Amino acid sequence: MGPLSGLKVIDLTHVMAGPTCTLMLADMGADVIKIEKNPDGDDTRRSVPPKIGDEAAAFMMMNRNKRGLVVDLKTEGGKQVLRRLARQADVLVENFAPGAMGRLGLAYEDLKADNPGLIYCSLSGFGRTGPYKDRRGFDLVAQAMSGIMSFTGEAGGPPAKCGPPLSDITAGILAAMGILAAYAHRLKTGEGQWVETSLFEAALVQTYWQSAIALATDVAPKAMGSGHPLNAPYQAFKASDRWFVVGGANQKNWIRMLDAMGASALADDPRFRTNADRMGNLPALDEELGRIFETQPADHWLEMFDAAGVPCGPVLDTLQALSDPQTIARKMLVEVEHSTLGPVKTIGLPVKFSQTPGGVRKGAPIFGEDTRQILADAGFSAAEVAAFERDGAVVAAQARGPTAARAGTAA
Repeated sequence: MGPLSGLKVIDLTHVMAGPTCTLMLADMGADVIKIEKNPDGDDTRRSVPPKIGDEAAAFMMMNRNKRGLVVDLKTEGGKQVLRRLARQADVLVENFAPGAMGRLGLAYEDLKADNPGLIYCSLSGFGRTGPYKDRRGFDLVAQAMSGIMSFTGEAGGPPAKCGPPLSDITAGILAAMGILAAYAHRLKTGEGQWVETSLFEAALVQTYWQSAIALATDVAPKAMGSGHPLNAPYQAFKASDRWFVVGGANQKNWIRMLDAMGASALADDPRFRTNADRMGNLPALDEELGRIFETQPADHWLEMFDAAGVPCGPVLDTLQALSDPQTIARKMLVEVEHSTLGPVKTIGLPVKFSQTPGGVRKGAPIFGEDTRQILADAGFSAAEVAAFERDGAVVAAQARGPTAARAGTAA
């Protein structure tokens, strides 16, 4: 299922950025083997509530469609397992601390000797070069140091972080894109390569508009609330009952918007004739439009703007967004079977394919769920697997259905 069917991916990542990358690949059909550390696994397994049964909701979201293997890479047996899997894989993705894979003897140069076609992807806080290459990074730090927090939030307010982990998710998507570009190169040449990106770079590329302004004017943009740094009106307004957004961001939409509002006279107001005029008089524009919008409920304006072809929409909370009919129609909320919990809901695949559709096939693995099967597939004998388990090199657990408790052995 999916255009990447047959692609074998070794996933050594944890938390958010790396799991986003491998989630994209898994949803498009790749066989992703998620390797977790022994004894405590991916940090998101210990996320604060909410939980679904015994499983953390955050882990469940980021690791569906993956097979689960638990390995202690500090043991010789664990390294033996990883090296064999890497020899058989197309892609390996890791987001360990800088230098950690090298200290384990599992860096790109170590593994490509046995698999020259291996695509080895690294995600880090700041990248593998430059003065900050040894620093660890988090989304919060990336948003702060990229400038994002300086222009997010309300005008005059304190620095504000975007609600979602913007740099984590973007870094994961960039890594997936880089892997697929490297895969295209390998299909032509047979040559693998090292691909890397960082949270810092992922945050920087989110500043295209603001960076363009700063580089052209030598002035750093400031926070504008929901407004746009280049176009107006393009923001949230309060109707008589709730908030909505409208984008009169070009001259045609501005005129359509005014006509739908019954406020065509504002088109001739010298303060608002052109986009440059409107940007130069934003406080007055907000006041004039806000006064009109407060006279009617949001649905009134949304219906009028939609009929006139003006981009607009309600400001929804997460539950409202997930239950929106467009979300359902685009299969962005789907139900998937988990091995111990039964059906659970998750976000769907955002990329659609006409010939090779991807999709959500299975829930996130319980701790060590597929260890024995993965090792058997890799050519390890039952005796070897049992020895690995006794030595603590691997952990295996076998699910017995949605009402069964977790079973298995752990050394």
